[in-house]
Amino acid sequence: MKKFLSMQLVLVLILSLFTGCGNSTSETTAATEDVGTDESTTESADITTASADTVSVMALKGPTAMGMVKLMNDADSDVLTSYDYNFSIAASVDEVTPALVQGNTDIAAVPANVASVLYNNTKGNVEVLAINTLGILYIVENGDSVQSVSDLKGKTIYASGKGATPEYALNYILQQNGINPETDVTIEWKSEHTECLAALIEAEGGIALLPQPFVATAQTKMPSLRVALDLTHEWDSLQADDTTASALITGVVVARKDFIEQNPDAVIDFLTQYKASVDYVNSNVSDAATLVGNYGIVDAAVAEKAIPACNITYIDGAKMKTKLSGYLNTLLEQNPESIGGALPDDDFYFQQ
Repeated sequence: MKKFLSMQLVLVLILSLFTGCGNSTSETTAATEDVGTDESTTESADITTASADTVSVMALKGPTAMGMVKLMNDADSDVLTSYDYNFSIAASVDEVTPALVQGNTDIAAVPANVASVLYNNTKGNVEVLAINTLGILYIVENGDSVQSVSDLKGKTIYASGKGATPEYALNYILQQNGINPETDVTIEWKSEHTECLAALIEAEGGIALLPQPFVATAQTKMPSLRVALDLTHEWDSLQADDTTASALITGVVVARKDFIEQNPDAVIDFLTQYKASVDYVNSNVSDAATLVGNYGIVDAAVAEKAIPACNITYIDGAKMKTKLSGYLNTLLEQNPESIGGALPDDDFYFQQ
């Protein structure tokens, strides 16, 4: 029986991370994918490459790990025997990046902008394999006044993630709809999602920017909480007439370039199994939610409600490059350091 590993990593690389989703409680750590880093990581250390028979994979608690649960379960149950897959789930990205850079893991699910930072700071030794999660950000309301982005003008929005990707995504949506984030709305930045929820409870008609699956968790505590706007949908609407449309992207799957070059068959096998896992999760929500709960990613009842709204996906190849490069360019325009200072070169994007 292959064992599901819960790794405890000694950090030898320190990242200054955005903390938009850096909550410590069990019900909030599951939303860590909507944050990234705006600081440089250190350059790659000596790399230890796993044998071709073993593939080590890490993911963050939240939607990116949710999409892997069928693959994890198949590996743990000996249904999948092509490779010895060792999976581990981390509570925050600062556990994942050192493991990847040092070669202690081969493949990892990370925030999209963190992938770019790693590429820039390892001299190209990180390659993105696929987009695994689109946007998970929502405007929620304790009321019924917001039906469109234009309705946000003049309102107060509670949010966490200042200086991180949630702020950049919200700014982009507002600006593209003719709303100045600095003068036309009041954004009250909180340190945690739980603080946003507390403010919503106290403020009649309160509005907040929250990620899934925390939205589902919040609705169990506040049944009147209404999802007013889906920022992924709003982003797509803005891109509707663009032949090279970008997308609001939360997470991607990356691998070390040296691992890819030395183990191409293992990479292809992983992607094949991962795509099937994503398809299963989206098509079998109840059963997938049970697996999510079994792996301690988030409570099964919350997962069942959240999965349909988490935009778990699998996008690779040319379509991945178009959507991801456009998203990274949007971040670059707001804060170059959020993607490591520059857009990655073409070799950042894996091609089969």
